[in-house]
Amino acid sequence: MLKLKQIEEILAQCNNLDEIEKLKVQIMKEDNRKNVIKLFEKYERRLKIKMDLEREYQERCKYENQLCEKYKYIAGVDEVGRGPLAGPVFAAAVILDIKKPIIGIRDSKKLTEKARLELSKKIQETAIDFSIGYATVEEIDKYNILEATKIAMKRAVDSLKVFPDFLLIDAIDLDLGIPYLSLIKGDDLSVSIGAASIIAKVERDKYMKEISAKYPYYDFEKNKGYGTKKHIESILKYGPCEIHRKSFLKGILGDII
Repeated sequence: MLKLKQIEEILAQCNNLDEIEKLKVQIMKEDNRKNVIKLFEKYERRLKIKMDLEREYQERCKYENQLCEKYKYIAGVDEVGRGPLAGPVFAAAVILDIKKPIIGIRDSKKLTEKARLELSKKIQETAIDFSIGYATVEEIDKYNILEATKIAMKRAVDSLKVFPDFLLIDAIDLDLGIPYLSLIKGDDLSVSIGAASIIAKVERDKYMKEISAKYPYYDFEKNKGYGTKKHIESILKYGPCEIHRKSFLKGILGDII
C-alpha cells in the first residue's frame, strides 16, 4: 500500500482527468481510505480549474488569433481609474507573445490583489513590450474624464518601444492612425486587453498607496480614490486635497469648490 505522500507525488504528474481516473481505479482496488479519496477529489478539482482557465485563455485569444494572420504586433490597451474621486487615470498598452500563454488573465476587477500582482509580474516578464501612461487630475478637470482617458491611452501607446500595427481597445474609440478594434468589456474578451487592464490596475494602485502617506486623512491606500463613505466624510471634514478631481466633487461640495 502506497503512502499518501507517494500517491500525491504520482497525482502531481497527471496531466488530464483520464490519467487521474485510471490511477484512482488502480489505487482504490487496494486502498479506500478516506484521506486517499479526499486526495483524489482535491487533484480532480485542481485539474478541472486548470483546464477551465486554459480553455478561457484560448477563448480570450480569439481576436489575437484572427488578427495575427495580417498583423505582427497587436497591442491591447485599457485604462483604470475613470470612476474615482481622486488620482490620475492610468492606461497600459501590452503586446503579448501569444505563443507564451499566461493562464488566468482576465478583467483586473475580477481578480484578487495577489493574483493581479502575480499576473502583472508574469506579463512584464513575457510580453514583447508593455508601457504605461496616465492623465493628471488637472487634465481630467480641464478636458473631462473621457478625453483624459484617451490622453492616457495615447501616452501608453506612444511609449511602446515596439510599434504596434493593430490596437485592441477596451470600449474607447481611439484614432491614433493605427488600425484598431474597440470591444465593449474587452478586458474579458481579449487576453491583450486583459493584460493591459491588470498592469494599469497594479500601477495605479501602487501610486495611490504611495500618495496615501502624503494625504493620510483620505484612506487612499484602501479606497484607491473611490468614493467610499469614509472617503466622502474625510472630504467634508478636511476639504479636497491636491489630487482630488474638483469636477467630480460638485455633487459633494456644491459651490464650495
